[in-house]
Amino acid sequence: MSADVRAFIELMRPKNMVLAAITVPLGALFGLNASLTEQQMTAVVIQILSVLTFMGAGNAMNDIKDAAIDAQAHPNRPLPSQRIRLETAKKFVVLLWLTSFSFMVAGVYLLMENDATWWPLVAIYVTAVALMLTYDLGPETKTKGLIGNVSISLMVAAVILYGAATVDSITRLSFLVAGVVFFTNLAREIVKDCQDMLADEGERYTLPMKIGLERARMLAYVFIMAGLVCLYIPYWKGPFEFGRLVMQTPAILVLITLNGPLFQGDDVMVSSRIRVAMLLGLMGFILTMFV
Repeated sequence: MSADVRAFIELMRPKNMVLAAITVPLGALFGLNASLTEQQMTAVVIQILSVLTFMGAGNAMNDIKDAAIDAQAHPNRPLPSQRIRLETAKKFVVLLWLTSFSFMVAGVYLLMENDATWWPLVAIYVTAVALMLTYDLGPETKTKGLIGNVSISLMVAAVILYGAATVDSITRLSFLVAGVVFFTNLAREIVKDCQDMLADEGERYTLPMKIGLERARMLAYVFIMAGLVCLYIPYWKGPFEFGRLVMQTPAILVLITLNGPLFQGDDVMVSSRIRVAMLLGLMGFILTMFV
């Protein structure tokens, strides 16, 4: 692989895109209770590509916006290291946006061809675009603390609903799973802001700066508990049997044991464990459906 190709892939931040590649098919499976036809699988693959190029465009936009800052903080990234020119990066972002939009339109076409409801797919996509643009460009919600954390978490959670909309099957379960992702990711974003408070000084006005580290961590724990409630409801109220809640034991244990590290200020550990808990929770839902 040439150095240029590696630089463009790095600009898209592929590690951040892995969860999206997983959650689109999961959203579809949650909507259809783990049963996809061959045509639906094709539709899901198309929308995985749409989400991946969407996220790649957003990540590249962020690097373009922060190029001057990264020259000091992250000099090895593609733009500060001059492995990619700024103008070339901007053209690459446009290409990614057009590719993502084209895949979304293809998904709409497949839904219409099958007389299925297509507008939720468009609505979720347009909402995500609006959140992404306002996060990075104007009014730059990423600099405004909690509202920026909420924007990012909504975009992450929306991928679950987007996967369900791909096969015209947004259900109560889809919203509850999206709720788990939203609240746990929101807690993680707040904890990351606690971790980066000194580095963010002068660049962003984050929640820990506004209310203090201790209160921000307390609020993060409240959101973790909200995520647990969303995790519990599908087993309490259906569609799953209550006894199958055992499948979520690893995720539950990771989340409920974060209280101590949070109040000790171990933000790096907490941030890492929340991400692990999110993945364990999604795996727990998969096991519940298939085992």
